Amino acid sequence: MAIPIVNGTSCLSLYASSKELLDQAINFYTNIIGLTLHSEDEDKLYLSNDDSTLAVKLVLSPKKGLSLDEIITKRDTLIKSLNVHDWRSLETTIVLKYTELVNLISSLKTFNQPVQLSPNELFPNEVYTIDPLGNIVGFTTSENPLAVVPPIEKFISEEHILSTLMSTTVSDRSRNDDSENSPKRNIAIMTSGGDAPGMNANVRAVVRAAIYRGCKAFAIMEGYEGLVRGGPQYIKEMSWHDVRGYLSEGGTNIGTARCMAFRERAGRLISCKHLIEAGINALIVCGGDGSLTGADLFRAEWPSLIQELKDTNEISLEDFNTYKHLNICGTVGSIDNDMATTDATIGAYSSLDRICRAIDYIDATANSHSRAFVVEVMGRHCGWLALMAGIATSADYILIPEKPSSSKDWQEQMCTIVGKHRAKGKRKTIVIVAEGAITSDLQPISANDVKDVLVKRLGLDTRVTTLGHVQRGGTAVAFDRILATLQGVEAVKAVLDVTPDTPSPLIAIEENKIVRKPLVEAVKITKSVAEAIQNKDFEKAMSLRDSEFSEHLSNFIAMNSANHNEPTLPLEKRKKIAIINIGAPAGGMNSAVYAFSTYCMSRGHTPYAIHNGFAGLSRHESVRSMDWLEIEGWNSVGGSEIGTNRQTPQDTDIGMIAHYFEKYQFDGLVIVGGFEAFVSLDQLEKARPMYPAFRIPMVLIPATISNNVPGTEYSLGSDTCLNSLMEYCDVVKLSASATRDRAFVIEVQGGNSGYIATYASLISGAQASYVPEEGIALDQLESDIKSLKEAFSIDRGLSKSGKLILKSTNASKVLTTEVLADIMKSESNGEFDVKTAIPGHVQQGGLPSPIDRTRAARFAIKAVQFIEAASDELLEFKYALDFPTDNKTITGTAAVLGVKSSHLKFRSIRQLYDFETEIGRRMPKNIHWAKTRDIADQLVGRTRLVKP
Repeated sequence: MAIPIVNGTSCLSLYASSKELLDQAINFYTNIIGLTLHSEDEDKLYLSNDDSTLAVKLVLSPKKGLSLDEIITKRDTLIKSLNVHDWRSLETTIVLKYTELVNLISSLKTFNQPVQLSPNELFPNEVYTIDPLGNIVGFTTSENPLAVVPPIEKFISEEHILSTLMSTTVSDRSRNDDSENSPKRNIAIMTSGGDAPGMNANVRAVVRAAIYRGCKAFAIMEGYEGLVRGGPQYIKEMSWHDVRGYLSEGGTNIGTARCMAFRERAGRLISCKHLIEAGINALIVCGGDGSLTGADLFRAEWPSLIQELKDTNEISLEDFNTYKHLNICGTVGSIDNDMATTDATIGAYSSLDRICRAIDYIDATANSHSRAFVVEVMGRHCGWLALMAGIATSADYILIPEKPSSSKDWQEQMCTIVGKHRAKGKRKTIVIVAEGAITSDLQPISANDVKDVLVKRLGLDTRVTTLGHVQRGGTAVAFDRILATLQGVEAVKAVLDVTPDTPSPLIAIEENKIVRKPLVEAVKITKSVAEAIQNKDFEKAMSLRDSEFSEHLSNFIAMNSANHNEPTLPLEKRKKIAIINIGAPAGGMNSAVYAFSTYCMSRGHTPYAIHNGFAGLSRHESVRSMDWLEIEGWNSVGGSEIGTNRQTPQDTDIGMIAHYFEKYQFDGLVIVGGFEAFVSLDQLEKARPMYPAFRIPMVLIPATISNNVPGTEYSLGSDTCLNSLMEYCDVVKLSASATRDRAFVIEVQGGNSGYIATYASLISGAQASYVPEEGIALDQLESDIKSLKEAFSIDRGLSKSGKLILKSTNASKVLTTEVLADIMKSESNGEFDVKTAIPGHVQQGGLPSPIDRTRAARFAIKAVQFIEAASDELLEFKYALDFPTDNKTITGTAAVLGVKSSHLKFRSIRQLYDFETEIGRRMPKNIHWAKTRDIADQLVGRTRLVKP
């Protein structure tokens, strides 16, 4: 039979060198690719799909087929080059026609096959993988290599949208490829322990993600107390609409309460019965270590509890067989950020935001009256809040439970530091005390104790401020909404994936990646910290905290000792290091300059600031060394104090820039900025052969609200931007809800990057977002307008019914924000009104967020450490006539510092610029937020038609 294949052959022949490899190939092409085996000839096997548009002949041939060792070597080489090199450029590839490309991608990833998508992950029109015989096999919907590929449609039916929006109980219809073969469970969510901002976002995500996957969703009211009491009053089935508006509300709407009864087996026994009565077989708990310990104990006892209920005829044999196992998953809601194995807990950064705002306000009055303020923050066993607030606000001193000293030592040390700061001309003093602060003999240190020492020893006019439960209150910041939402969605996936033999998972975050960790292990380590402190083993307590905690503490000590301790480096190792801001202002730029300068001072380096970018340097020689008192307070200042502009070295005068670099004998350069800074680093690195002045270590710290710098998934300023945009959207949504039947189209910045629009959509609950990566297709617009009509029809007369549509400025040059609003209004047939809202440069934010302040400090100090380590590698080539341009070690000394998945790493500018960047679009090739777009759409029930 003649089978059309993209490369023109009638049937593709593949060769296996052994019977074992032949069997593996059969399994691959039948189970993963979906072909059917048509012959049982021992040496030649024919496979094809149902409509015979794709056929493969597998031939057993020891001479023509690759050996197992050759296949393994080849496969390892290709996997190492995945997302670094295009496989098509490495060797000849086989390309086959395949109509269901989205299903194929899902199947390949399910079976952990290496996958390379073209042109990118967001809009793939070709997919390549490696078969068991060592062939690179590609699949496309195109008839031939030059054909225009039809759009790939990730289709969710209109029936699905209506059912999810209108009904409480969702049928077993397939929702998407993920849910089609997933078990259908009744999933309950509960919040327990102390409330934390973001818990409501977590509840919303769990409820809607469960419904989206064809499961029933329940909320257990009042935590474990509701579980013990049971009944429909406390165990409520939740509909799609029940969690509307949850994103912008603080606390937990489903309640939380302490429950002594659940601590006893009798309480857990009745709770088991209540869950079975409600038909629940999966439980997600959002709470602290105590709540999660109770949850895992409940799961461990479940077999004996259900056995006892059967033996006493409390449940039927059918119920016993149906509910033999309870799947448990934890998400951590705690403002203290005291859970081990995760970088952040839900609510921690919202609490830190409250603290930093309060200290920013206190700072002004302290400066006015030359006063000292002692601020007490929460943290009974964990000093994270106090430590991070100390970094974010440039506090003079902090007291935390993990690093105590004797009663005499802490008083002496604090007074020495504060005294020297005052002697240098500082008018204010801020000391932050964690509520669990102790001495080395476990005696508590209160805020009043600290005040008395400052008054008696230094004679300072001192006040005490205890923030108390203000730290728990208010709506969640953008980070916590994102974290809670993504963890909620992952928690639903986890309870659907786990088996009776799988340990209960905890949903955690590492750097920028949502991961699953063993719940028992995380709780055990967390409790061990408190035990170590109680046993006065403070070194162990610090070691049990994650490495980032120790790193932040070390950074705080280094920055805080900039003006009163001897530098830690000998004279011969001290350097002259410059910092420069390039591009648009972004929150955290000043924090980076402050941290860079104070850390340099503590090490003995001379920090220089290049003012007003490369244009300022080439035209006005705008170089100044940094003074400690001059930069005091910069941490909490927005914008860029040293100035910034978008001009690159080649836009100004690269020769003059080299001249000034040589004049000041810079030993290293830190560039803070966005894509213009990225291009600037590339230009400086390429100019090294001609200008020896640039043969120094150079580091880029990404800082742009667009978050479009290749080599990182996080840029300084993007969190500040999201918080500003979140507050703006919340206000606009209130206006839309109050007016009834109104939608707002909000224009979002970000250049050619859809990052801001995507995450703003996630945290505001927008009905749709349009981004440059996708554009605005007319069929997508038509679908969205139809969904708006249906949503307004269902919501008529209900509160919290305002709708938002987010549009990136560059999503479409034709369909502007005003035109988009006019089209929607015209097509609404009078069923709803549409207005526009353009926040403009408000999105750059005012005061930088605590995340941008603390990450700026971490990035800046890492950059200086990189320069210290890399300097020796360039010494021998400083004035060499033949400068090596192909030496990876040398090119690696010009790097971008960024977050990639769960790692913080330096990436060579050459690798990033040459292989991972779309220069014309000012974008990285890999769009790391693509999955987040899917989640944002899923949680509002939007049908998105994804086109290449």
